[in-house]
Amino acid sequence: MILTINVIGNYNKNLKIKDLESLEKNPKDWSWKDFISSFFWGPLILIQFIQSFFVYNFLNIDLLCLLGWIIWIFSLFFGFMPFYEFKKKGGVTKGDSYIKTTKLVDTGIYAIVRHGQYLAGILWSFALILITQHWFNLLCGIPVMIGIYYDMFRADKELIMKFGDNYMDYMKKVPRANFIWGIVKYLYRKR
Repeated sequence: MILTINVIGNYNKNLKIKDLESLEKNPKDWSWKDFISSFFWGPLILIQFIQSFFVYNFLNIDLLCLLGWIIWIFSLFFGFMPFYEFKKKGGVTKGDSYIKTTKLVDTGIYAIVRHGQYLAGILWSFALILITQHWFNLLCGIPVMIGIYYDMFRADKELIMKFGDNYMDYMKKVPRANFIWGIVKYLYRKR
């Protein structure tokens, strides 16, 4: 069975969820197979991070290195803002983890991108490639960025189960990770 969700994210396209049964599973019942990409990219991003202590600006292209540091700062913003956003607006019970939201958060960075922390991982990996400028970091970084992006689809499935039609409406308004398009769409909505 194919469930088609009309997604107006980065581009007009249809996101096909081929395995409806996996969508109907309680996320707590998911197996390791549902997280295989995380098992793959997790160690690679750690290798990238460790290598950055040993290799810095390998090709001596200072502009790329500077751009890497700027992107790294953006990754920190997208990585840490969810701690605040979810605690403040997500209906999280005091003392619980920030990810235990009971309300859909669609303000702040979540008015710009749906998956801020995943985007942070992609930006962080890309920043490390630019900062180190080493082939091995590039070799590790490409599968990291692809794997993290792939995991956003799993997260969308989980959030559709959690928030239903509200999340599907949210998917139409806010792109998955394209923050530039997200800013344009946000400004257009505010007009």
